[in-house]
Amino acid sequence: MKLWVNGKLGDASQMSISPLDHGLMVGDGVFETLRVYDGVPFAWRRHHERLVASGAGIGLEVPDSDLLRGVSSMVLEANDLREARLRITITGGPSPLGSERGSFVPTVIVAASELAPRLPDTDVVTVPWSRNERSAVSGLKTISYAENVRALAYAREHGAGEAVFPNTRGELCEATGSNVFLVFQEVLHTPPGDAGCLLGVTRALVLELADAMGIPIEEAPLPLDALHRSDEAFLSSTTREVQAIAKVDGQKLPAAPGPITTRLADAFTELVSRDLDP
Repeated sequence: MKLWVNGKLGDASQMSISPLDHGLMVGDGVFETLRVYDGVPFAWRRHHERLVASGAGIGLEVPDSDLLRGVSSMVLEANDLREARLRITITGGPSPLGSERGSFVPTVIVAASELAPRLPDTDVVTVPWSRNERSAVSGLKTISYAENVRALAYAREHGAGEAVFPNTRGELCEATGSNVFLVFQEVLHTPPGDAGCLLGVTRALVLELADAMGIPIEEAPLPLDALHRSDEAFLSSTTREVQAIAKVDGQKLPAAPGPITTRLADAFTELVSRDLDP
């Protein structure tokens, strides 16, 4: 694998960052993952805008869009990738031991890899840990992913492909790397931003598609057990796109995919085919 680190393109085995990098030491950093279709990163503008917002949220400067776009193209070409996962990571750079950030420039890493085939549906489990909707980094896409690693391992241990968190109020929040949508009587429901979830780029596009298609939408708090009672449900994310949920905690949902999920999945596929930067 070839990747770009702080202005240099090279083999991953030959690249390095400081062992005192704040991203490594304390998880101080932000990132974005983009789906690449036929060599083109999808929804670039939206992803870069969120990267800038996440960086501002923790006080990290993000390189401008044109620079990162050019570097991303270099990385994709160097790895001969057309269908891929592209990741842009920015950390606090080399810093003193502890939480204080140093005066060094941030570390910037751009990498890409092949993408595993997406399954049409997946099972989820709810986890016994909560998202803190009042956290200082709530709604920011940071590299502090230890909670997600533990939750996804829990899901695998229970035979599921994704884990779903409540927030501290016991409301439905989000999955480890996905937003959650439920359908009740043909109305589309999803938790709002103040539930503590990261507002995904794919989530926003799904809501725009649903609105254009005349599907009623409700962004409002939901109890966690609403997921178990839904007529149909799905996950949305950059790499999952629109993926039906088949089972919740081992319990089958009435339909997977259901009619609303199918309509939105088809609409998303059509959107990708006509506009790679919506």
